[in-house]
Amino acid sequence: MTEGERARIAAFLDRPGVVAVLAALNGKGEETRLVGGAVRNLLLGEAVNDVDLATTAVPSETIRRGKAAGFKAVPTGIEHGTITLVANGEAFEVTTLRRDVETDGRRATVAFGRDFGEDALRRDFTMNALGLDRDGALHDYCDGLADLAARRIRFIGDAGARIREDYLRILRFFRFHARYGEGEPDAVGLAACIAGRAGLAGLSRERIRAELLKLLVAPRAVEALDAMAGGGLLMPVLGGVPYPSRFAAIAAELGGQAVYPAFRLAALAVTVREDALRLREKLKLSNEEFDRIERVALALEGLSGHAEPMSIAELRHLAHRVGSDAVAGGLVLLATGTDGAAVQDAIAALGRTPPFLPGGRDVMKRGVPAGPDIGLVLDRARHAWIEAGCPAGEMEQIGFVEAAITGLRAT
Repeated sequence: MTEGERARIAAFLDRPGVVAVLAALNGKGEETRLVGGAVRNLLLGEAVNDVDLATTAVPSETIRRGKAAGFKAVPTGIEHGTITLVANGEAFEVTTLRRDVETDGRRATVAFGRDFGEDALRRDFTMNALGLDRDGALHDYCDGLADLAARRIRFIGDAGARIREDYLRILRFFRFHARYGEGEPDAVGLAACIAGRAGLAGLSRERIRAELLKLLVAPRAVEALDAMAGGGLLMPVLGGVPYPSRFAAIAAELGGQAVYPAFRLAALAVTVREDALRLREKLKLSNEEFDRIERVALALEGLSGHAEPMSIAELRHLAHRVGSDAVAGGLVLLATGTDGAAVQDAIAALGRTPPFLPGGRDVMKRGVPAGPDIGLVLDRARHAWIEAGCPAGEMEQIGFVEAAITGLRAT
């Protein structure tokens, strides 16, 4: 380890919550170590958001020691040996050392153990098998430190065997490469992922969705998706034809901006509403995710097939139907390789559109009874308002409502 790594580790191990939990769980025949992503991120100099600990103590003993120390003990995954201890306002996920008894590609039956090495070797990638004890000593059972330094995502032991234990590791391989890797994906791991791709069909839609959305926002998502597409892995995940070149253009446009993952998914896999419906079923999207993707799809449908660029008024009519953010997203997606300045001007014009303030009460005050005519009047008034350039004054907007009422009464 470098001096910088040692300093980061020492500072982390001196945090009050870490000190308190390790002091409570260590001693009297038991040992607890920091493991997994926390160790990896400490060595990389990245933020540690989730603290995972591995312990020789069985769950009941973890709970007993935690409560004796005044911590809150929550049995978040007790059937798998996991207890969450809350100390000094910080959550620590503590898991008893395990060994696999049986796996079926989706979940494992485990037995508790006391061997840190055996527990580490049942993990997925070498960089995730690193451990750190209370004294700051690093425990590396499979050259994870070297792989971490090389930014190489490598399966522990036999890659095919690791994948058959849990086929989600195929997606994790690409997600971790997109997040931490450099250069080409590990050839052995890539070949094993391709060979095991049929196993993806047995995974739950929720697990696939969670991994894919994390992958899409990772720094090297473009390269990872290209590797997936080249290995025949992307279409089975999406259930349809992907658009990796469009995703690449959008990723370059966005850079490191934190953009809702659903928009990136739309960039990768959506051109029409049927694509959004397919993704909802294939990935079991949340209602919010589907709404965002569906509106982008509807915007793309509305923006496509025009011989000339749509006028600002036409864009505003479309924005009224599907939302300004969806139209802006659709414009960006369709602008790949075209005049970006014109697109930005159109998006800026949409952003300058003032709100249309009149509502149902304003219509009823002018003698229109409650019922479908209310919506009809507002639609006609808003249409005329957009055609007139969207004036901002409330009284001027009311004028469009009154004109719409007059027109309704005349028919």
